[in-house]
Amino acid sequence: MKIACAFDHAGFALREEVLGAVESAGHEPIDMGVHSPEPVDYPDVARKVGRAVETGVAERGILVCGSGAGVSVAASKMRGVRAATIHDEYTAHQAVEHDDVNVLCLGSRVIGGELAKEIVGRFLAAEVSDEERHVRRRAKIDQIEVEN
Repeated sequence: MKIACAFDHAGFALREEVLGAVESAGHEPIDMGVHSPEPVDYPDVARKVGRAVETGVAERGILVCGSGAGVSVAASKMRGVRAATIHDEYTAHQAVEHDDVNVLCLGSRVIGGELAKEIVGRFLAAEVSDEERHVRRRAKIDQIEVEN
């Protein structure tokens, strides 16, 4: 899979670990910046990854800011993007399997590099469940997006 990856200035601290974890998992990272810890606005980097996922340039995305919350909120505003802030291995795969999360958001001030690599690996290895209950619930989420 192609994985769009972007970092704000706070997320820059996990940049190498995340890009390396994507490659180690056998996927192609699309590096959408940043390339230094100079301040940038997190909605701008979230928009880049969200647009890549929304348009099919990338199958999934990974965003990193200080907490993971800001990029998650911003990316989730885009049609077809299901972003979630995730800081544990269980949620990394469960969010894909049950909720079809396609953008992983991490907080570099919350987790370290080793845990980030584990989370990225679990996120990328997960497949969306076709169990009826999950399909039904995701359809309800899609309806909310259409209505609003």
